Amino acid sequence: MSITAEKKAEVIAQYATEKGDTGSPEVQVAILTHRINALSEHMQANTKDFHSRRGLLAMVAKRRKLLDYLKGKDEGRYQDLIKRLDIRR
Repeated sequence: MSITAEKKAEVIAQYATEKGDTGSPEVQVAILTHRINALSEHMQANTKDFHSRRGLLAMVAKRRKLLDYLKGKDEGRYQDLIKRLDIRR
């Protein structure tokens, strides 16, 4: 359900704003998006896994908060990120 270290490093490299960047909102949202996608597939196969459902809802809420923060700081970065990740508002 979680992503591998190699996949995480690949996502960080793709969305980092500068070398060594792991904490920017773009990187955090991208990692959460990949984790959410993986967990969503699990939830479709295991509909009664309520413990994982709670974790999924927490990740979605955290991603929403990070996106709201980014939108308030820089609208252009926000629009670019949701377009690159192919997520909707």
